[in-house]
Amino acid sequence: MEIYFTIEKTAKAEFKDRGSKFLAYAWPVKTVEQVKECLQEVKKEHPKATHHCFGYRLGTDGLQFRASDDGEPSGTAGKPILGQIDSKQLTDTLVVVVRYFGGTLLGAPGLINAYKMSAAMVLQLIPAVQKNVEVKYHLSFDYTILNDVMMVVKQQNCTIYAQELQLFCSMDIGVPKAAKELALLKLQDIHGLEIK
Repeated sequence: MEIYFTIEKTAKAEFKDRGSKFLAYAWPVKTVEQVKECLQEVKKEHPKATHHCFGYRLGTDGLQFRASDDGEPSGTAGKPILGQIDSKQLTDTLVVVVRYFGGTLLGAPGLINAYKMSAAMVLQLIPAVQKNVEVKYHLSFDYTILNDVMMVVKQQNCTIYAQELQLFCSMDIGVPKAAKELALLKLQDIHGLEIK
């Protein structure tokens, strides 16, 4: 896998069914810590809500995920939310749906539909972004070859995550998997550059 899809913006959508109000929020997230921060934010904003259900998928391999029904009948909230994230093939994405109970029981099919629709609506508001799966490298080099290094980094569409530019420089970069061999060949051609 050389590319993945994610979101870069947050959004909010509202869905109503027989008096119950469902507020859906979507966030781009990279870590479980960020997921927890977003959940805390929503719970602070909606302390009187009946349920705060969510689903998320993390990582370019998409192997880290979780769905929570937060007190709703098992499988009626978290799974439909995660299902919408998966149907758009997104990762590094969190969707939280807050429910205010309206007095009428919706039953399992009604709940599944409401959570699915809420998640679908909020995700429709945000364009999916295609990103490169990257391999990370640490570069160490003398300032005199900075221009040569930057030329390769730009030509190969690398992402610079951290850099320290002094007399002696260091840089953490992400090289797109698709361009890895060519990028490494070009970097190895630069005399005096150390790659880890």
